[in-house]
Amino acid sequence: MTDTLEEQIAASPSRRAGGREARRALRAAPLGEDIRPVKAGLEGGRYKPLNDADLDRIHEAVLTLLETVGFANAIPSCIEALTGAGADLGADGRIRFPRQLVLETIRNAARNFTLCGQDPRHDMRVQGSRVHYGTAGAAVHVVDVEKREYRESLLQDIYDAARIVDVMDNIHFFQRPMVPRDMVDPADLDLNTLYACVTGTTKHVGTSFTVRENVAPALDILHAIAGGEENFRARPFVSNSNCFVVPPMKFAEDACGVLEACVEGGIPILLLSAGQAGATAPAAIAGAVVQAVAEVLAGLVYVNALKPGHPCIFGTWPFVSDLRTGAMSGGSGEQALLTAACAQMAQYYDLPGGSAAGMADSKLPDIQSGYEKGITEVMAGLSGLNLIYEAAGMHASLLGFSLESLIIDNDMIGQCLRCVRGIEVSDAALSLDVISDVCLNGPGHYLGHEQTLRLMQTEYFYPAVADRFSPKEWKERGKPDLLQRAIAEKQRILGSHFPRHVPREVDDAIRARHPNIHLSRKSMGW
Repeated sequence: MTDTLEEQIAASPSRRAGGREARRALRAAPLGEDIRPVKAGLEGGRYKPLNDADLDRIHEAVLTLLETVGFANAIPSCIEALTGAGADLGADGRIRFPRQLVLETIRNAARNFTLCGQDPRHDMRVQGSRVHYGTAGAAVHVVDVEKREYRESLLQDIYDAARIVDVMDNIHFFQRPMVPRDMVDPADLDLNTLYACVTGTTKHVGTSFTVRENVAPALDILHAIAGGEENFRARPFVSNSNCFVVPPMKFAEDACGVLEACVEGGIPILLLSAGQAGATAPAAIAGAVVQAVAEVLAGLVYVNALKPGHPCIFGTWPFVSDLRTGAMSGGSGEQALLTAACAQMAQYYDLPGGSAAGMADSKLPDIQSGYEKGITEVMAGLSGLNLIYEAAGMHASLLGFSLESLIIDNDMIGQCLRCVRGIEVSDAALSLDVISDVCLNGPGHYLGHEQTLRLMQTEYFYPAVADRFSPKEWKERGKPDLLQRAIAEKQRILGSHFPRHVPREVDDAIRARHPNIHLSRKSMGW
């Protein structure tokens, strides 16, 4: 078997000092944030499935839809807020939005704001085409990869997922990815989901609430962790994922009550429209984008009617159907196009945009999962989407979640971010002097060159668990399998990483006021 070029050079008498193992040791050394090859907030926007004329036509169609069709099922407080802002309540009970009202809302809406982490180093500035990847979802199953089975998701699984995300460099925020099926009462479900998330990670957290009444107890916990209401309002480290709309074009009554309570409580809102093309949204991809944009802009008017300038995320999340069966197809090329188009529309309005990618249809972290996640997520990143939800761990079109996939997907997202970063072209990068030196004075290769050693950390991304061994090394190391390595890394993290950013005395006070917290201290490593 022929060795790789690197192996041949490393074995040659003329190799530079240190050789292959020295280079690997250098790559393994921790990197400072200022020299990492990939990081949160890289600028995307190079990929544009829509041209300028397309964007204008979609915008005009959106304004027409809001003026002529409008929304049904508004609750009384929503009607009061919207009509007070200038919307029209028709005899048919539908709220319609004059285009001037929509345009003024877009013009005055909050933009260029920060989604905070409990630890400020995880703050995310959402603006322009800055890209961040994170989790999300409402999976009802956990993928047991070792047994190749699905089981119901539990509260402990949410806490464990948060702990893993807490140490994944390329997963930048943690939105609740599962529903704890062991929490039957809606109040217990909402409170315990929030608690598991905010105690499991210092990154920004997204969560949902079932009804308005469940927001106040959650705020009590958040104020306790922040050190007071004023501190939380200054740095809200939790956002509300709010499905205020039932596509097509109807308000969701309970979610609207939650939205109003969250706005009042100072919680940023992810305005989430999740129509499914061919089912609850048009089958035409452009039509699905039009409906999603219209629905989210209606929500933006709603929030700004309640509190002008409240931070909102333009959450256009149109999903794709397999039109042969009606089943969701989150890993499809059509989904990748929809998500990228929604990113363009957010940038068209200069609004912070969030959408979904990485929702593999595959049931396991396998080859199908890899290509579905890779295609949808790199296109989302290249389009400059600010917040890419569902990007890690998700399987079975949002029905299953894998802890091992968080670790595998962290590697994959690192590759996506490297694509987002693009190619820097400068006099130094063009390398004329380097090429001349190697060809005329050097050994005829670049592996030991000063430029190579200098750039190997800052220019290149190296995966943590993926296999890049030569066949010879792979055999010598026992033929390691990616999934086995992910399982081992999951077990290592869950056996050793127990976040302590919420002090014990604060946790004691929270548990005293909220005896319905179910996550045991033992399971949290206390």
